[in-house]
Amino acid sequence: MKRMTTYSAKDTAVLGAKFARMLKERDVVILEGVLGGGKTTFIRGILAGLGCRSRVLSPSFTLLRHYKKNKIHICHADLYRIKAKDIIGLGLEDYLYSPSTITFIEWGEKIERYLPRCIKIRFSFLSEARRAIVFSIKGYPRRRLTI
Repeated sequence: MKRMTTYSAKDTAVLGAKFARMLKERDVVILEGVLGGGKTTFIRGILAGLGCRSRVLSPSFTLLRHYKKNKIHICHADLYRIKAKDIIGLGLEDYLYSPSTITFIEWGEKIERYLPRCIKIRFSFLSEARRAIVFSIKGYPRRRLTI
C-alpha cells in the first residue's frame, strides 16, 4: 500500500500522469471515494500521461467511455448509478483483462470481489483542495506498485 497527498486538482492530474507510466495492457484499475474526490481528474492525468489528447469526461450518465491511443484501448466506466446486481450485462466484462486494453472503473468497489487482480486507488478529502490517495494491489506482485 502506498499513500500520497495532492494539494490541488492539477497535482492530482500530475500524479495520474506519473501513475500512467506503470500501467500495462490488461490492467484493471478501480477508483473509489466520495463524489468530487478526484477520480475523473486523476484519469484525465492518466490519459494525458499515456499521450491521449481526447477530452476526458466523466461517464456518470453514459456508464462507459472509450479512448484510444495507438494500439491501446482505454475503457473508463462509472458504476455510481448502477446496483451491483445490475452490473453483469453492461458489457464491462468484454473489456476486463482484454489484450491491448486498460480498464478504469470508478466506484469499482461494487465488483472488486469478482476481480482476480486489480490496482485499487482510494480518494478521500483532507481539505477542500487536498486529497489523500491510497494505492493498493490485489493479485499483482507487490513490486508492481511503483509511483
